[in-house]
Amino acid sequence: QVQLVESGGGLVQAGGSLRLSCAASGRTFSNYAMGWFRQAPGKEREFVGDIGWSVGSTHYSDSVKGRFTISRDNAKNTVYLQMNSLKPDDTAVYHCAATRRRWDTGVDYWGQGTQVTVSS
Repeated sequence: QVQLVESGGGLVQAGGSLRLSCAASGRTFSNYAMGWFRQAPGKEREFVGDIGWSVGSTHYSDSVKGRFTISRDNAKNTVYLQMNSLKPDDTAVYHCAATRRRWDTGVDYWGQGTQVTVSS
């Protein structure tokens, strides 16, 4: 059974940091891009960033560029999202995802999400 399990969410003050983890299991993800998405109440799901599993190249949305960093540990089958200089607008449920296609054409696996709340 393929699973993506996020952890590390919580409540933090504006300007603070959090690190989210996404542990993948059930298959090899060497051919998958791993991404982070977020969804705030009343808003559509938003792409945060992604990382190529084998090459390791990263891409970020303009809203988080320079503040968030995605990395991965292949030995642990885990992807991380380091979030610095957090803002109240970053408050959302953060989901990990995996795909072998373009993100806009389909996602193969989703995690259940972890809540991040940034207080002002």
